[in-house]
Amino acid sequence: MSDVTISRGNGEDGAFRARTVVLILAIGILGFIATLVLGAYAPDLRSGRNGGAHALSTAAVGYSGIVRLAQATGLNPQIVRDEHLLDTEDLVVLTPEAGATDISKALAQRSGRPTLILLPKWDVVADPLHPGWVRYTGLKYPFDPEGVLAPKDKLTIARHPSGGSPLVTSADLPRTIHFVAPRPLQTMSGGGLKPMITDQQGRIVLGQLPDRTIYVLSDPDLLSNIGMADARQARSALELLEWLNSNEASSVSFDVTLNGFGHSPSPLKLAFDPPFLAMTLTVAIAVLLAAWQAIARFGAPRRRARAIAFGKAALIDNAAALVRKAGRQAMLGGRYVDVVRDRAAIVFGLPPRLRDGALDAYLDGLGRSARFTELAEKASDARDRHEVLYAARALHKWLWEKSK
Repeated sequence: MSDVTISRGNGEDGAFRARTVVLILAIGILGFIATLVLGAYAPDLRSGRNGGAHALSTAAVGYSGIVRLAQATGLNPQIVRDEHLLDTEDLVVLTPEAGATDISKALAQRSGRPTLILLPKWDVVADPLHPGWVRYTGLKYPFDPEGVLAPKDKLTIARHPSGGSPLVTSADLPRTIHFVAPRPLQTMSGGGLKPMITDQQGRIVLGQLPDRTIYVLSDPDLLSNIGMADARQARSALELLEWLNSNEASSVSFDVTLNGFGHSPSPLKLAFDPPFLAMTLTVAIAVLLAAWQAIARFGAPRRRARAIAFGKAALIDNAAALVRKAGRQAMLGGRYVDVVRDRAAIVFGLPPRLRDGALDAYLDGLGRSARFTELAEKASDARDRHEVLYAARALHKWLWEKSK
């Protein structure tokens, strides 16, 4: 039986031509890879333009303006999305958007290192006409910013009409810092604060908590985007950040984990970051080579053999396979003895009158080695294929030795 040759045709009429299948596979593989990459970097790709009061926001209450100014002036600002990165010697700016925000964990990591906390001030809603913008709905109730450091540090928040008057800077700060009071001005008191910046009546705008390098800014408009619209305010804001970070630190860190933009280290992201990127590319190339080998032919094609070959050897092989499959090898011992006996009679030229016992007796008398009848008995009495094989080899050796 031979293989049936089936014509492939030109393949143009099929629904799945080779080029179509390759295109589908390519699109699927690229889509899968893109999904993995986007899944790994999705937290970092969030723009943060939700109108919140944080370093990614471009709204009036956000702080992206001071971040961009710090970048332009060499302060090397960093956006911190991993809370473990708060354990740094750099100045860290915390921007809780509500008094209910828990900042205790962040402050525990900042033990003894400069930290600036910006208290919330405004209630806002998203502007439906301009994505990322907000509309003012009013000031937060005083108890909201008062709750940022509660209950350990109890602050009292007050609002005052300022008229845009200059704020008073303490002697500890550089003389180049000249802030103008926002309208209205949000001040604070209590908590043992050391005044750093006050209004004309001595009410605290920037204060330092006792025995700690933690600074609290009561009015965030001094650093928010709306405050950065004034060049004098922007210059003073940069001077303030630089002074607070005067411990020879390399950058200023703006935390956004308190605003919901944090993320934990991802094993999937590690696969696309050095030094693991090299291993990922190696595995990807190995997979592509394996796929190429699977769909492409290397070398000349080999003609397939017939299912059943021609000739006596093929017939013998097929018969042997049937005997093995039936488990009847032990029954072949006696038949092999008959074959060897007939072959010996021809090789030695024995007369045809010698048959059965007389023939066996004559064969036993040839030489002094093993007797033919003993070998024949072992082959006939064999019970498994191993005994049959051993006896057949002995008979074959006997015939070979006698015919030399």
